[in-house]
Amino acid sequence: MHPSRTSRTPHTSRNRRSTRITVIGGGFAGLTAAITAAESGARVTLHESHHTLGGRARTAEGPYKTNEGPHALYNGGPHWTWLKQRDLIGPLAPLPPLEGARLRLRHQGALRRTPPFAMLKLLRRRPEQAPVDQDFMTWATAQVGEEGARAAAHYVAVATFHHDPGSLSARFVHERLRRATKLPPEAHYPRGGWGSVIDRMAARAWNLGVRTETLARVDSIGGLSRKGPVVVATSLASARRLLGDASLRGESGRTTLVDVAFRSRRGDVFAISDLDRTGWVERFTAQDRTLAPAGEQLVQAQIPLSPEEGRADGVARAEDLFDLGFPGWRERLTWRRAAVANGRTGAVDLPGTTWRDRPAIDRGDGVYLAGDQVAAPGLLTEVSFNSALEAVSLALTKSRVDLKSA
Repeated sequence: MHPSRTSRTPHTSRNRRSTRITVIGGGFAGLTAAITAAESGARVTLHESHHTLGGRARTAEGPYKTNEGPHALYNGGPHWTWLKQRDLIGPLAPLPPLEGARLRLRHQGALRRTPPFAMLKLLRRRPEQAPVDQDFMTWATAQVGEEGARAAAHYVAVATFHHDPGSLSARFVHERLRRATKLPPEAHYPRGGWGSVIDRMAARAWNLGVRTETLARVDSIGGLSRKGPVVVATSLASARRLLGDASLRGESGRTTLVDVAFRSRRGDVFAISDLDRTGWVERFTAQDRTLAPAGEQLVQAQIPLSPEEGRADGVARAEDLFDLGFPGWRERLTWRRAAVANGRTGAVDLPGTTWRDRPAIDRGDGVYLAGDQVAAPGLLTEVSFNSALEAVSLALTKSRVDLKSA
Protein backbone atom coordinates (compact mmCIF):
# COMPACT_ATOMS: atom_id res chain seq x y z
CA MET A 1 0.00 0.00 0.00
CA HIS A 2 1.39 3.43 -0.90
CA PRO A 3 1.78 5.85 2.02
CA SER A 4 -1.30 7.90 2.70
CA ARG A 5 -0.99 11.63 2.15
CA THR A 6 -4.21 12.37 3.97
CA SER A 7 -5.22 10.57 7.14
CA ARG A 8 -8.00 11.52 9.52
CA THR A 9 -8.25 9.76 12.86
CA PRO A 10 -10.92 11.21 15.16
CA HIS A 11 -10.01 11.33 18.82
CA THR A 12 -12.72 9.34 20.49
CA SER A 13 -13.01 6.80 23.27
CA ARG A 14 -14.86 4.55 20.81
CA ASN A 15 -11.52 3.47 19.30
CA ARG A 16 -11.30 0.71 21.94
CA ARG A 17 -13.05 -1.96 19.93
CA SER A 18 -12.44 -5.65 19.66
CA THR A 19 -13.22 -6.08 15.94
CA ARG A 20 -11.16 -4.33 13.29
CA ILE A 21 -12.60 -3.96 9.80
CA THR A 22 -10.77 -2.52 6.80
CA VAL A 23 -12.80 -1.03 3.94
CA ILE A 24 -11.11 -0.52 0.58
CA GLY A 25 -12.93 2.06 -1.55
CA GLY A 26 -14.62 5.24 -0.41
CA GLY A 27 -17.61 5.34 -2.74
CA PHE A 28 -21.22 4.83 -1.75
CA ALA A 29 -20.70 1.12 -0.99
CA GLY A 30 -17.52 1.73 1.00
CA LEU A 31 -19.02 4.52 3.09
CA THR A 32 -22.15 2.47 3.73
CA ALA A 33 -19.99 -0.43 4.90
CA ALA A 34 -17.81 1.80 7.09
CA ILE A 35 -20.78 3.51 8.76
CA THR A 36 -22.61 0.22 9.33
CA ALA A 37 -19.54 -1.45 10.83
CA ALA A 38 -18.79 1.51 13.08
CA GLU A 39 -22.41 1.68 14.26
CA SER A 40 -22.08 -1.98 15.22
CA GLY A 41 -19.05 -1.29 17.39
CA ALA A 42 -16.20 -2.17 15.03
CA ARG A 43 -12.97 -0.25 14.67
CA VAL A 44 -12.92 0.80 11.00
CA THR A 45 -10.23 2.08 8.66
CA LEU A 46 -11.24 3.16 5.15
CA HIS A 47 -8.73 3.46 2.30
CA GLU A 48 -9.54 5.53 -0.79
CA SER A 49 -7.09 5.87 -3.71
CA HIS A 50 -8.54 9.20 -4.87
CA HIS A 51 -7.99 12.49 -3.06
CA THR A 52 -11.71 12.74 -2.29
CA LEU A 53 -14.39 10.25 -1.34
CA GLY A 54 -17.38 9.36 -3.48
CA GLY A 55 -16.30 7.06 -6.30
CA ARG A 56 -18.92 7.17 -9.04
CA ALA A 57 -21.16 9.18 -6.72
CA ARG A 58 -18.60 12.00 -6.72
CA THR A 59 -19.87 15.38 -7.95
CA ALA A 60 -17.44 17.40 -10.06
CA GLU A 61 -16.02 20.57 -8.60
CA GLY A 62 -16.34 23.86 -10.46
CA PRO A 63 -19.19 25.78 -12.03
CA TYR A 64 -20.77 22.70 -13.64
CA LYS A 65 -21.64 20.16 -10.96
CA THR A 66 -21.86 16.94 -12.94
CA ASN A 67 -21.95 13.33 -11.81
CA GLU A 68 -20.62 10.34 -13.71
CA GLY A 69 -23.70 10.09 -15.88
CA PRO A 70 -27.29 10.82 -14.88
CA HIS A 71 -27.78 10.23 -11.15
CA ALA A 72 -30.98 10.00 -9.14
CA LEU A 73 -31.84 8.65 -5.72
CA TYR A 74 -34.77 6.21 -5.89
CA ASN A 75 -37.02 6.27 -2.83
CA GLY A 76 -38.40 2.75 -3.38
CA GLY A 77 -35.42 0.89 -1.94
CA PRO A 78 -34.09 0.21 1.56
CA HIS A 79 -31.19 2.65 1.17
CA TRP A 80 -33.65 5.57 1.12
CA THR A 81 -34.97 4.69 4.59
CA TRP A 82 -31.43 4.03 5.89
CA LEU A 83 -30.16 7.39 4.63
CA LYS A 84 -33.21 9.26 5.84
CA GLN A 85 -33.06 7.79 9.35
CA ARG A 86 -29.52 9.15 9.65
CA ASP A 87 -30.37 12.53 8.08
CA LEU A 88 -27.92 11.88 5.25
CA ILE A 89 -30.07 12.80 2.24
CA GLY A 90 -30.31 16.51 2.93
CA PRO A 91 -32.39 18.98 0.91
CA LEU A 92 -33.92 17.59 -2.25
CA ALA A 93 -34.34 19.56 -5.44
CA PRO A 94 -38.05 19.90 -6.22
CA LEU A 95 -39.25 17.78 -9.12
CA PRO A 96 -40.78 19.74 -11.99
CA PRO A 97 -44.61 19.63 -11.91
CA LEU A 98 -45.91 16.74 -14.01
CA GLU A 99 -47.84 19.07 -16.28
CA GLY A 100 -44.76 21.18 -16.95
CA ALA A 101 -42.02 18.59 -16.75
CA ARG A 102 -41.88 18.27 -20.53
CA LEU A 103 -40.68 14.67 -20.57
CA ARG A 104 -40.52 13.69 -24.21
CA LEU A 105 -40.17 10.33 -25.93
CA ARG A 106 -38.53 9.94 -29.32
CA HIS A 107 -40.63 7.44 -31.23
CA GLN A 108 -40.54 6.92 -34.97
CA GLY A 109 -38.17 9.86 -35.36
CA ALA A 110 -40.26 12.50 -33.60
CA LEU A 111 -40.68 13.74 -30.04
CA ARG A 112 -43.96 12.66 -28.47
CA ARG A 113 -45.67 13.24 -25.14
CA THR A 114 -46.97 9.71 -24.63
CA PRO A 115 -45.51 6.25 -25.25
CA PRO A 116 -47.14 3.68 -27.55
CA PHE A 117 -50.30 2.28 -26.00
CA ALA A 118 -48.87 -1.24 -26.17
CA MET A 119 -46.01 -0.16 -23.89
CA LEU A 120 -48.54 1.12 -21.35
CA LYS A 121 -50.34 -2.23 -21.52
CA LEU A 122 -47.11 -3.97 -20.62
CA LEU A 123 -46.89 -1.99 -17.38
CA ARG A 124 -49.99 -3.79 -16.14
CA ARG A 125 -48.05 -7.04 -15.97
CA ARG A 126 -46.64 -7.77 -12.53
CA PRO A 127 -42.86 -8.35 -12.32
CA GLU A 128 -43.34 -11.93 -11.16
CA GLN A 129 -45.22 -12.65 -14.40
CA ALA A 130 -42.02 -12.05 -16.38
CA PRO A 131 -39.85 -15.18 -16.64
CA VAL A 132 -36.23 -15.26 -15.56
CA ASP A 133 -35.11 -17.70 -18.25
CA GLN A 134 -36.47 -15.83 -21.29
CA ASP A 135 -35.20 -12.61 -22.83
CA PHE A 136 -37.38 -9.54 -22.37
CA MET A 137 -37.96 -8.87 -26.07
CA THR A 138 -39.33 -12.35 -26.73
CA TRP A 139 -41.58 -12.32 -23.66
CA ALA A 140 -42.84 -8.74 -24.10
CA THR A 141 -43.54 -9.24 -27.83
CA ALA A 142 -45.78 -12.19 -26.95
CA GLN A 143 -47.59 -9.97 -24.44
CA VAL A 144 -48.18 -6.73 -26.37
CA GLY A 145 -46.55 -6.98 -29.80
CA GLU A 146 -43.17 -5.98 -31.15
CA GLU A 147 -43.67 -2.18 -31.20
CA GLY A 148 -44.59 -1.92 -27.53
CA ALA A 149 -41.94 -4.44 -26.52
CA ARG A 150 -39.17 -2.59 -28.34
CA ALA A 151 -40.23 0.80 -26.95
CA ALA A 152 -40.31 -0.59 -23.41
CA ALA A 153 -36.91 -2.24 -23.82
CA HIS A 154 -35.33 0.98 -25.03
CA TYR A 155 -36.93 3.02 -22.26
CA VAL A 156 -35.31 0.76 -19.63
CA ALA A 157 -31.87 1.87 -20.82
CA VAL A 158 -32.17 4.71 -18.28
CA ALA A 159 -31.98 2.11 -15.49
CA THR A 160 -29.58 -0.40 -17.10
CA PHE A 161 -27.08 1.64 -19.20
CA HIS A 162 -27.21 -1.29 -21.64
CA HIS A 163 -27.39 -1.01 -25.43
CA ASP A 164 -29.87 -3.89 -25.83
CA PRO A 165 -32.10 -4.34 -22.75
CA GLY A 166 -34.38 -6.57 -24.81
CA SER A 167 -31.70 -9.27 -24.77
CA LEU A 168 -31.60 -9.39 -20.96
CA SER A 169 -33.69 -11.47 -18.57
CA ALA A 170 -37.38 -10.58 -18.84
CA ARG A 171 -37.74 -10.49 -15.05
CA PHE A 172 -34.71 -8.23 -14.64
CA VAL A 173 -35.90 -5.74 -17.26
CA HIS A 174 -39.57 -5.69 -16.31
CA GLU A 175 -38.81 -4.98 -12.65
CA ARG A 176 -36.84 -1.93 -13.74
CA LEU A 177 -39.45 -0.85 -16.26
CA ARG A 178 -42.12 -0.78 -13.58
CA ARG A 179 -40.00 1.24 -11.19
CA ALA A 180 -38.69 3.68 -13.81
CA THR A 181 -42.23 4.53 -14.93
CA LYS A 182 -43.91 4.84 -11.51
CA LEU A 183 -46.13 7.83 -10.74
CA PRO A 184 -45.34 9.72 -8.67
CA PRO A 185 -41.72 9.15 -9.70
CA GLU A 186 -39.36 7.26 -7.39
CA ALA A 187 -36.37 9.29 -8.62
CA HIS A 188 -35.27 12.22 -6.47
CA TYR A 189 -32.34 14.60 -6.72
CA PRO A 190 -30.19 15.74 -3.77
CA ARG A 191 -29.63 19.47 -4.08
CA GLY A 192 -26.09 20.18 -5.20
CA GLY A 193 -25.59 16.72 -6.69
CA TRP A 194 -24.75 13.36 -5.15
CA GLY A 195 -21.62 14.87 -3.64
CA SER A 196 -23.78 16.46 -0.94
CA VAL A 197 -24.93 12.99 0.20
CA ILE A 198 -21.34 11.71 0.16
CA ASP A 199 -20.22 14.67 2.29
CA ARG A 200 -22.86 13.86 4.90
CA MET A 201 -21.92 10.18 4.88
CA ALA A 202 -18.23 11.06 5.30
CA ALA A 203 -19.06 13.34 8.23
CA ARG A 204 -21.09 10.61 9.91
CA ALA A 205 -18.26 8.12 9.42
CA TRP A 206 -15.87 10.60 11.02
CA ASN A 207 -18.16 11.16 14.00
CA LEU A 208 -18.42 7.39 14.49
CA GLY A 209 -14.65 7.07 14.72
CA VAL A 210 -13.87 5.76 11.23
CA ARG A 211 -10.25 6.38 10.26
CA THR A 212 -10.25 7.66 6.67
CA GLU A 213 -7.13 7.59 4.53
CA THR A 214 -7.31 9.20 1.10
CA LEU A 215 -4.65 9.03 -1.63
CA ALA A 216 -4.07 5.55 -0.20
CA ARG A 217 -4.00 2.99 -2.97
CA VAL A 218 -4.04 -0.59 -1.71
CA ASP A 219 -1.99 -3.01 -3.82
CA SER A 220 -2.28 -6.06 -1.57
CA ILE A 221 -4.63 -7.12 1.20
CA GLY A 222 -2.29 -9.69 2.72
CA GLY A 223 -1.22 -7.55 5.67
CA LEU A 224 -4.64 -5.99 6.10
CA SER A 225 -6.54 -9.28 6.27
CA ARG A 226 -4.36 -10.46 9.16
CA LYS A 227 -5.72 -7.60 11.26
CA GLY A 228 -9.37 -8.45 10.67
CA PRO A 229 -12.06 -8.68 7.97
CA VAL A 230 -11.60 -6.70 4.76
CA VAL A 231 -14.48 -5.30 2.71
CA VAL A 232 -13.44 -4.60 -0.90
CA ALA A 233 -15.85 -1.91 -2.09
CA THR A 234 -14.37 -1.14 -5.50
CA SER A 235 -15.34 -1.81 -9.10
CA LEU A 236 -15.36 -5.49 -10.01
CA ALA A 237 -12.37 -4.96 -12.31
CA SER A 238 -10.36 -3.38 -9.48
CA ALA A 239 -11.39 -6.16 -7.09
CA ARG A 240 -10.29 -8.76 -9.67
CA ARG A 241 -6.82 -7.20 -9.85
CA LEU A 242 -6.50 -6.66 -6.12
CA LEU A 243 -7.55 -10.17 -5.17
CA GLY A 244 -5.94 -11.89 -8.15
CA ASP A 245 -9.24 -13.65 -8.81
CA ALA A 246 -10.01 -14.06 -12.51
CA SER A 247 -13.54 -15.27 -11.71
CA LEU A 248 -14.61 -11.79 -10.63
CA ARG A 249 -16.35 -10.88 -13.85
CA GLY A 250 -19.89 -9.87 -14.64
CA GLU A 251 -22.16 -8.48 -17.31
CA SER A 252 -22.39 -4.69 -17.41
CA GLY A 253 -23.18 -1.85 -19.76
CA ARG A 254 -20.93 0.39 -21.80
CA THR A 255 -22.14 3.90 -22.40
CA THR A 256 -21.10 7.31 -23.69
CA LEU A 257 -21.59 10.11 -21.18
CA VAL A 258 -22.08 13.54 -22.75
CA ASP A 259 -22.37 16.68 -20.62
CA VAL A 260 -23.17 20.08 -22.12
CA ALA A 261 -24.08 23.51 -20.80
CA PHE A 262 -25.74 26.24 -22.79
CA ARG A 263 -27.56 29.50 -22.28
CA SER A 264 -31.15 29.15 -21.13
CA ARG A 265 -34.03 29.46 -23.53
CA ARG A 266 -37.72 29.13 -22.86
CA GLY A 267 -39.22 25.87 -24.10
CA ASP A 268 -36.32 23.48 -23.53
CA VAL A 269 -37.51 20.01 -22.56
CA PHE A 270 -36.81 18.40 -19.18
CA ALA A 271 -35.84 14.94 -20.39
CA ILE A 272 -35.83 12.79 -23.53
CA SER A 273 -36.04 9.01 -23.67
CA ASP A 274 -35.10 7.48 -27.00
CA LEU A 275 -37.59 4.72 -27.80
CA ASP A 276 -36.20 4.24 -31.31
CA ARG A 277 -32.81 3.13 -29.96
CA THR A 278 -31.47 3.52 -26.44
CA GLY A 279 -30.49 6.76 -24.77
CA TRP A 280 -31.51 9.24 -22.11
CA VAL A 281 -31.03 13.01 -21.94
CA GLU A 282 -31.88 15.07 -18.87
CA ARG A 283 -31.72 18.80 -18.08
CA PHE A 284 -30.63 18.63 -14.46
CA THR A 285 -30.95 22.36 -13.89
CA ALA A 286 -34.70 22.01 -14.45
CA GLN A 287 -34.96 20.94 -10.82
CA ASP A 288 -31.68 22.21 -9.34
CA ARG A 289 -30.44 25.63 -10.44
CA THR A 290 -27.28 25.27 -8.30
CA LEU A 291 -25.68 22.88 -10.79
CA ALA A 292 -24.69 25.54 -13.34
CA PRO A 293 -24.02 29.29 -13.43
CA ALA A 294 -27.01 31.63 -13.55
CA GLY A 295 -28.59 31.81 -16.98
CA GLU A 296 -27.20 28.43 -18.11
CA GLN A 297 -28.64 24.94 -18.34
CA LEU A 298 -26.76 21.74 -17.54
CA VAL A 299 -27.77 18.75 -19.67
CA GLN A 300 -26.41 15.22 -19.27
CA ALA A 301 -26.86 12.36 -21.71
CA GLN A 302 -26.07 8.69 -21.43
CA ILE A 303 -26.05 6.76 -24.70
CA PRO A 304 -25.46 2.98 -24.37
CA LEU A 305 -22.98 1.62 -26.90
CA SER A 306 -23.05 -1.66 -28.75
CA PRO A 307 -19.76 -3.59 -29.04
CA GLU A 308 -19.28 -2.17 -32.55
CA GLU A 309 -19.78 1.47 -31.51
CA GLY A 310 -17.26 3.92 -30.13
CA ARG A 311 -17.27 7.22 -28.29
CA ALA A 312 -17.90 9.26 -31.45
CA ASP A 313 -21.01 7.19 -32.25
CA GLY A 314 -22.43 7.88 -28.82
CA VAL A 315 -21.69 11.60 -29.08
CA ALA A 316 -23.39 11.79 -32.48
CA ARG A 317 -26.50 10.05 -31.15
CA ALA A 318 -26.58 12.38 -28.14
CA GLU A 319 -26.36 15.39 -30.43
CA ASP A 320 -29.33 14.11 -32.43
CA LEU A 321 -31.39 14.12 -29.23
CA PHE A 322 -30.09 17.57 -28.29
CA ASP A 323 -31.23 18.84 -31.71
CA LEU A 324 -34.74 17.56 -31.04
CA GLY A 325 -35.13 18.85 -27.50
CA PHE A 326 -32.99 21.98 -27.40
CA PRO A 327 -33.27 23.96 -30.65
CA GLY A 328 -30.25 26.16 -31.32
CA TRP A 329 -28.20 24.53 -28.54
CA ARG A 330 -24.97 24.74 -30.54
CA GLU A 331 -25.22 28.52 -30.79
CA ARG A 332 -25.94 28.69 -27.05
CA LEU A 333 -23.18 26.26 -26.02
CA THR A 334 -20.87 27.36 -23.18
CA TRP A 335 -19.23 24.09 -22.10
CA ARG A 336 -19.11 20.41 -23.00
CA ARG A 337 -17.30 17.14 -22.33
CA ALA A 338 -17.69 13.46 -23.22
CA ALA A 339 -16.36 10.16 -21.93
CA VAL A 340 -17.04 6.44 -22.16
CA ALA A 341 -17.97 4.43 -19.06
CA ASN A 342 -16.98 0.82 -19.67
CA GLY A 343 -18.12 -1.80 -17.17
CA ARG A 344 -18.82 0.89 -14.58
CA THR A 345 -22.57 1.05 -14.83
CA GLY A 346 -23.80 -1.73 -12.60
CA ALA A 347 -24.75 -5.33 -13.20
CA VAL A 348 -27.18 -6.66 -15.80
CA ASP A 349 -28.67 -10.16 -15.75
CA LEU A 350 -28.82 -12.32 -18.86
CA PRO A 351 -31.68 -14.79 -19.45
CA GLY A 352 -31.51 -17.65 -16.99
CA THR A 353 -29.64 -15.65 -14.36
CA THR A 354 -30.54 -13.46 -11.37
CA TRP A 355 -28.56 -11.36 -8.93
CA ARG A 356 -27.74 -14.57 -7.05
CA ASP A 357 -25.55 -15.67 -9.97
CA ARG A 358 -23.24 -12.65 -9.70
CA PRO A 359 -19.90 -12.86 -7.80
CA ALA A 360 -20.52 -13.84 -4.17
CA ILE A 361 -20.02 -11.29 -1.39
CA ASP A 362 -18.12 -13.72 0.84
CA ARG A 363 -14.80 -14.51 -0.87
CA GLY A 364 -13.41 -16.56 2.02
CA ASP A 365 -10.45 -15.89 4.35
CA GLY A 366 -12.19 -12.85 5.83
CA VAL A 367 -12.56 -10.97 2.52
CA TYR A 368 -15.94 -9.61 1.38
CA LEU A 369 -17.11 -7.78 -1.74
CA ALA A 370 -19.46 -4.81 -1.97
CA GLY A 371 -20.49 -2.86 -5.04
CA ASP A 372 -23.04 -2.66 -7.83
CA GLN A 373 -21.99 -5.83 -9.68
CA VAL A 374 -22.08 -8.41 -6.89
CA ALA A 375 -24.68 -10.84 -5.56
CA ALA A 376 -27.21 -8.52 -3.98
CA PRO A 377 -30.70 -7.42 -5.07
CA GLY A 378 -31.85 -3.94 -6.00
CA LEU A 379 -31.85 -1.24 -8.64
CA LEU A 380 -28.62 0.64 -9.45
CA THR A 381 -27.26 2.12 -6.16
CA GLU A 382 -29.40 -0.25 -4.12
CA VAL A 383 -27.12 -3.14 -5.12
CA SER A 384 -24.13 -1.30 -3.62
CA PHE A 385 -26.08 -0.57 -0.46
CA ASN A 386 -27.46 -4.07 0.03
CA SER A 387 -24.10 -5.72 -0.64
CA ALA A 388 -22.33 -3.38 1.78
CA LEU A 389 -24.76 -4.25 4.58
CA GLU A 390 -24.48 -7.96 3.84
CA ALA A 391 -20.66 -7.80 3.72
CA VAL A 392 -20.48 -6.12 7.14
CA SER A 393 -23.03 -8.50 8.63
CA LEU A 394 -21.05 -11.53 7.45
CA ALA A 395 -17.76 -10.01 8.60
CA LEU A 396 -19.01 -9.17 12.09
CA THR A 397 -20.71 -12.53 12.53
CA LYS A 398 -17.54 -14.41 11.59
CA SER A 399 -15.40 -12.20 13.85
CA ARG A 400 -17.66 -12.83 16.83
CA VAL A 401 -17.57 -16.57 16.21
CA ASP A 402 -13.77 -16.45 15.98
CA LEU A 403 -13.55 -14.48 19.24
CA LYS A 404 -15.70 -17.02 21.03
CA SER A 405 -13.58 -19.85 19.69
CA ALA A 406 -10.30 -18.18 20.71
